Amino acid sequence: MDLSWSDADLRFRDDVRAFLDAELTPALRHVGETLTSVYAERDVAMQWQRILYRKGWVAPAWPREHGGCDWSVTQRYIFASELAAAHAPPLSPMGLGMCGPVLIGHGTPAQKAHYLPRMLRGDDFWCQGYSEPGSGSDLASLQMAAVDDGDHLVCTGHKLWTTHAHRANWIFCLVRTSREAIPQQGITFLLIDMTSPGVDVQPILSLSGEHIQNHVFFTDVRVPKANVVGRIGEGWGVAKYLMQFERGGGVSTPGLKVRARRIAQMIRRETEGRPDLAAEAAALSRQLAEASVRIEALEATELKLMARLSAGDPPGPESSLQKTVGTELSQRLTEIALAAAGLFAAVYQPHTVSAGGPTPHFTPPNDGLAIGPDYARTVAAKYLNDRAGSIYAGSNEIQRNIIAKGILGL
Repeated sequence: MDLSWSDADLRFRDDVRAFLDAELTPALRHVGETLTSVYAERDVAMQWQRILYRKGWVAPAWPREHGGCDWSVTQRYIFASELAAAHAPPLSPMGLGMCGPVLIGHGTPAQKAHYLPRMLRGDDFWCQGYSEPGSGSDLASLQMAAVDDGDHLVCTGHKLWTTHAHRANWIFCLVRTSREAIPQQGITFLLIDMTSPGVDVQPILSLSGEHIQNHVFFTDVRVPKANVVGRIGEGWGVAKYLMQFERGGGVSTPGLKVRARRIAQMIRRETEGRPDLAAEAAALSRQLAEASVRIEALEATELKLMARLSAGDPPGPESSLQKTVGTELSQRLTEIALAAAGLFAAVYQPHTVSAGGPTPHFTPPNDGLAIGPDYARTVAAKYLNDRAGSIYAGSNEIQRNIIAKGILGL
């Protein structure tokens, strides 16, 4: 495999760097550098999305006829690598990375014409309504009911762990339109306006104190049948298509590599000139080297998945491998960083970092000052936030079952 860049690739990389130098403001870079969540706060993400939209680079994986870039695998990987190196804040994937590809693959012409341009411009901010109490990893057991009422479905139920539902104006949901002997049947994929009467959002606070996730309650919410994606009762196939993009539609290794380099710098700064910490520094460096080798291995899988996507194919069961290894590697990096930061990691100071949402019950000190070095301030919050990584988008235990069946043939 030839992993060297061609002259055209290098020109593209230089174009991306020039764009980032000109358009990625110091404030946006600061958010990327100090981010403790998977997602940036909505207003920050929308500010960066509008900049990318003006350039035409907001949806690298979308076909050009729908407003995307239609880039090659190499271009998309270079773009992701340069974004990570420049500390660009991430965009919310709910619309651009999940619902958008589903509409491109399964939506009606009217749905594509209406929703896709609004996703690109950032007119709509989406959230995902999948998990329910008792129906998380066992998603087919979901109970949220959608009763047929002429031209509408009347929805009643409870979704939870819904990221940024308090900021979203649209949600894509799985609802039960009939009860069948096989639970995967009778499920429908539905787009719901969050401003509809009967929608109630209540916060869930994370371990790090942030308000990112939510409960969403639906009480007799009327939704036009025109908002059904695919066929009524056949939403499970649409959902599986989406979950492949959720788990494997992008690349995580460029960001993991940047984080690994920052942790290596942290280890050096914390132990330099300290002979008494030589053994600890060696142990942490060895752990980081082991993680870095696994990141390199994951990169090869991600490049294969991107090649499949570029050929017009869905990611396939390998996306479960990518999700499992990627989230566990991310958690491993937070563990090494926590050990490297030492006592500085114990200081709770969310006012000095960029969280994915507000921290409702924290009052910052009057002087607004921070304790400890810059590189240690995000460590504890990132560690706590990343505990969810092996659960969201389908728990890693479920992903291993998919890998065993779909890849290993067990």
